[in-house]
This record gives sequence, structure tokens and C-alpha cells, in this order.
Amino acid sequence: MEGRLLIYGANGYTGELIARLAVERGLRPTLSARRAEAIAPLAAELGLDFEVVSLDDTAALDSLLSRHDVVLHCAGPFMHTARPMAEACLRTKSHYLDITGEIEVFELLHAMGAAAAAAGVMLLPGVGFDVVPSDCLAAHLKKRMPQATSLSLAFLSLGGLSRGTATTMAEGMGRGGAVRRDGRIVPVPPAWKMRHIDFGTGVIAAVSIPWGDVSTAYYSTGIPNVTVYMATPTKLRWSMRATRYLGPLLRWAPVKQWLVERAQARRPGPSEAQRKRGFSLLWGEASDDSGRTVTVRMRTPNGYTLTAQTAVAIAERVLAGQLMPGFQTPSLLLGADFILSIREVARAEVA
Repeated sequence: MEGRLLIYGANGYTGELIARLAVERGLRPTLSARRAEAIAPLAAELGLDFEVVSLDDTAALDSLLSRHDVVLHCAGPFMHTARPMAEACLRTKSHYLDITGEIEVFELLHAMGAAAAAAGVMLLPGVGFDVVPSDCLAAHLKKRMPQATSLSLAFLSLGGLSRGTATTMAEGMGRGGAVRRDGRIVPVPPAWKMRHIDFGTGVIAAVSIPWGDVSTAYYSTGIPNVTVYMATPTKLRWSMRATRYLGPLLRWAPVKQWLVERAQARRPGPSEAQRKRGFSLLWGEASDDSGRTVTVRMRTPNGYTLTAQTAVAIAERVLAGQLMPGFQTPSLLLGADFILSIREVARAEVA
């Protein structure tokens, strides 16, 4: 591989999975985090260099990034960490990858796209389960129906949550939902819409959520109306709807802090056995103004396993020179069929 890779936040659950897989694939990334005790044991085990740097220390961060060609940013919640890392990448001419699924972060980095292009730097957020498989699904549907004006995406994921994912969810509670309408992202109530979707295993109820594709699918396909759904059991749907009335309370700083602390007290994430047993099912539908539709299904490994696989595969390609300066999405850079290069991923057209 040409170039040098930095994995920031490799001490987190997903960051560690990525670091381990990167070494298995022959990469020798530098690991970094804010605290030595968080990162030194993993670096020693994997035989990798590490550096302790805070995102608040601009000089130290710039020094670190200036010695690396590609940064794979794994330290969330990204609503707090993406801007300083991306701005440092622009200053040091390092290419930026992350594993976010947060709409606000995609929109922030899209807004930085012109500056990145001028600097010759690529900003490619969402190189994990958020949003590689669904973004490739959206691009595939666009190829099948170039005249599509509406896009619906949905997923069913089994295998449990990591501490980092739970923390990001706690940070976002009380903010409501979001969809894209006529090219604009608009707020909607939590669990605003419900659809009954057949992921290939029978019809399951799913509700709309503010998933990253509400941002990225528009840039990948140009389709102006986008809604994303998640399959949910009845109890969870009612809980999501209850937050419509509890929003002000959930946004109150003491309650928010309590929710975050509870999330951070969780186990780090699913065990290896749970990840192996788990899997994700995705579904996508594009429609045009005449009411015609095309539908696709996909099956992938567990979301955390897939995130490690896609993040490392994309890092390898960028290190080898496959990149485009400015803001990119996975399918814009790598094409709709990139996801099919990942082990145990299958896509099926629906008649």
C-alpha cells in the first residue's frame, strides 16, 4: 500500500474491530486516542505505533495528521468530533474517512466540500454500516430507475448495540425525526411514518428514522424525496412515539447527561459470537411520478462486522490512490456494486 493510515479512536468498540482487521489485511496503521491507557494495550498487542492526541490540541493534531495520508476517524459522537478532525485534514492535506451515521455530520462535511476540493482533500464520511450498504442500494435503484423521484430505504439489524452507538442515540434523543422532501431535509416527529416491509423473511412493521441516507442518498442519486425506515418491535415503536411529547425533557441538560451516562455504562458491544450469529437485512424501493416502482433486498453480516470490513476495504482503496477530492459518498466514489465485493453480502432484485 502507498501512503500511511491513521485510525483515530481505535480504543472504541468499532475502532478496535477495524484496527484488528486492518492488521489482518496487512496494513500497519498508527493508532491514536485521547488517553494512553485507552490505546497503548491494543497497540502493543498488535505491534503498532500509537500517539496520544486530543482533538482540542490543534498543534499536536496537525503534527500527527501531517505524517499520515488517510485518517479513519472512529471517535464519536461525531456531532462533537467531526469538525475538528475534518478541519485538521484540510490544513494537513490528509484524506478523511469516518464511520458516522449522523445526518448533521454528513451535512456539515458536504458544506465543507468546496474547501476540501480546493485543498485536494477527500471527505468521505459513512464508510461503515452507516451508510455503505444502503448508499450502494440507493445508487443501484437509481440505475434501475433513472427517472425516480422518491426513494424509501429500510433495514432490520440483529446483534445488539455498542456503547458508542448507544451514546450517540442518547445524545440525539428529543431531536425528532427527519426526511428529505423536494431536495430539502425537513424535521418530522419521531416514528412519523410506518410501513409494513418484506425483507425476504415475511412482512415486518418499520418506522421512519433520521438515518444518514436522508442526507447522503440525495447526493448519491439526485432523488429529491428520501425516507429511511427501521424495523421495530411494537414496544419500541410506542417508546419512539412517546418521545414526541417528552422532547423538551429529553433535551434538558441534566436528563441528557443521565441518558449519556447510562449509555456509557453499557457493555462495550456485542460479543464475537453475537456478531457471528447476527446479520442485517436491507430493503429499498424507488418510484417515479407515474407510480411505477423497483425494489431490491440485501443481506449483510452484522452491522459492526460489516463496518470493519467496509471501512478497511475503503481505506485500502484510498491509500492505493482511488479518491476524488471534495465531499464524496461511498457509491459516488466506488460505485453501486462496491458492497458486493464484501464477503457474505448478497443483493436480490424483487419482481
